Amino acid sequence: MGVVAKRSSMTFFSDGASHYSHRVRIVLAEKGVTVDIVDVDADNKPAELADLNPYNSLPTLLDRDLALYESKVMMEYLDERFPHPPLLPVYPVARGQSRLWMYRIERDWCRLVDLIDNPKTKAKEADAARKELRESLSGVAPIFDDKPYFMSDEFTLVDCCLAPILWRLPKLGVEIAKTKQTTPLFKYMDLIFARESFQASLSEAELDMRTQLKS
Repeated sequence: MGVVAKRSSMTFFSDGASHYSHRVRIVLAEKGVTVDIVDVDADNKPAELADLNPYNSLPTLLDRDLALYESKVMMEYLDERFPHPPLLPVYPVARGQSRLWMYRIERDWCRLVDLIDNPKTKAKEADAARKELRESLSGVAPIFDDKPYFMSDEFTLVDCCLAPILWRLPKLGVEIAKTKQTTPLFKYMDLIFARESFQASLSEAELDMRTQLKS
């Protein structure tokens, strides 16, 4: 991964197309954890997954006898298990604020991504979700003028949640116009996407999301 690997006996069951799996892979890469990543077809899951996870869902992280199956729990567990580099602020107030940002990303943006990505979503509903996501991201774009990362001078778990969504915008059919207002958001995307851990985290499916755009 280009960073010093920290020995571990972890297995990560990952959906290569899912932004929830992607966010955990970014943390794993950022921490330099040695992990066996099992790329799972969401429609053809291995039998052992149901034994580890009562919801038989992805992603699932196995660390020896501990199985975790909620992405934010995995991210915070990894941050505590491998404290360097830290991906949450030291002080309780700032940590609480970061957790609220992650919660808001899930409520405001992940919900829309999931709606657009769901093949059962009606075209009219998907178009409405695209419009809402585009307008919401464009509206918050100026905040990236204040600090290089999401409301922070340092790369955090909040960025790990947001980056996979931004990477998927072309695949989702969400095009954000390049204007004076949105320029800070594009600079943020360039910064995040060039990060070594982000590049190391990409699955083949995720690489194709942008490769197809260039071809």
